[in-house]
Amino acid sequence: MKNTYFDLIEQSYYFPQEGFDLRDDYLTFQGISMKYLIEKHGTPFRFFYLPRIGDQIKKARNLFNKAIKKNNYAGSYEYCYCTKCNHFAHVIGEALKHNVNLETSSAFDIDLILNLHRDKKIDFDRIIVHNGYKTDEYLKKILEMQEVGFKNSIIIFDSVQELDRLEILAKDRVVKVGLRMAINEESQSAYYTSRMGIRSNEIINFYNDRIKNNPKFELKMLHFFVDSGIKDSLYYWGEFQKALKVYSELKKDSESLDSFNLGGGFPIRNHLGFEYQYEYMINEIISNIKDACMKDEIPEPNIYTEFGKYTVGESGAIVFKVLEQKQQNDTESWYLIDNSLMNTIPDAWSIHEKFILLPINKWKNEYKRVNIGGISCDHSDYYNSEDLNQEVLLPSYSNDEKEPLYIGFFHTGAYQDAISGYGGIKHCLIPSPKHVIIDRDEKGNFFDYVYRNEQSADEMFKLLGYKK
Repeated sequence: MKNTYFDLIEQSYYFPQEGFDLRDDYLTFQGISMKYLIEKHGTPFRFFYLPRIGDQIKKARNLFNKAIKKNNYAGSYEYCYCTKCNHFAHVIGEALKHNVNLETSSAFDIDLILNLHRDKKIDFDRIIVHNGYKTDEYLKKILEMQEVGFKNSIIIFDSVQELDRLEILAKDRVVKVGLRMAINEESQSAYYTSRMGIRSNEIINFYNDRIKNNPKFELKMLHFFVDSGIKDSLYYWGEFQKALKVYSELKKDSESLDSFNLGGGFPIRNHLGFEYQYEYMINEIISNIKDACMKDEIPEPNIYTEFGKYTVGESGAIVFKVLEQKQQNDTESWYLIDNSLMNTIPDAWSIHEKFILLPINKWKNEYKRVNIGGISCDHSDYYNSEDLNQEVLLPSYSNDEKEPLYIGFFHTGAYQDAISGYGGIKHCLIPSPKHVIIDRDEKGNFFDYVYRNEQSADEMFKLLGYKK
């Protein structure tokens, strides 16, 4: 009996499933032929499927609005995209087609906002939430942005000292502000309390002493962020209830406070067996906020989410060719690919993030356990465990086979380019791979184009200060 890779997947998961299928024994992603892309662009290449961004935005927005209606909730829902997750123009441009608000985290993000306004991608009515540590430069740029007309800009205080600096810089302006509540980290964390935000037992006094009677500030939002995301766990609900209590206490003293920001986002699929009850979680969030407000006899706040990874993560992928297979001992087999994993999916190396890994071809071959190695000289340049299986299983192949094995890491659209430094200097001078964009036209037909070719030696040497 032949145990093929297809048999393994079919017996282990529901397959085909959303986003993944086979066509003529080759993998398709969101209905796109991976074989076509490989034949057209070669490997390695990274690609973004832009329509997936809109799909994610619509799903979250529809579920929140459904829960609001179901619970007869009085507040509104506002979807914010975190620009730090992926700054590319084609990504943010796609998100803005769906009328999202934006979240910034650094001074240069403000230049991006102004650039988007100049290009008529956003208007002055767009809500902009400003997170991150506020340097003087960051605060000055936010105030300049407000001065030119952005009237729905909210500065979230991450520390008490930020207010001191803003009070000096604001002069006679009235500024909309929010307060970020510091959360207690999960038990396995290296530290107990987040460095971001103001301690929950200090927020009320801070508001009463420094903001309540200060004509320069208008409190609009309470912000709390759980780094591990919105999960159905005792830890998450504990921090959530703590934040609700703080909001209620603040609201009793603040007429202008009207928004509750959930911060950390939804998880995305990182293996084929992924299950997450989005509808259940959203309904629980809405119903819990409503119950708390009814109990304390306060108005129900507008609800904000800041979804970065959830918005763009599932739109991205990177495809490699296996250059060589090596049997280094009796039990370990290595597949060496045509780029570096450390350079292209740094989260897999730095924080052991897992992505959906699938072969593009050879699904009818038998499978075996393998380690995947990059071509850099670093011993850490490897990938050898899946989030669900704790090992990598891929088709085996003979060196006599004419077609090489191709593999893809999927749902890599968030953070990877920013962390690895897109277009910069990479480990071992291994270039950034070709970058392909995939979209649909007005008739629903796929089209693709090269956003940027593989990084050249001249580009890298210029950055390093060498003459041409």
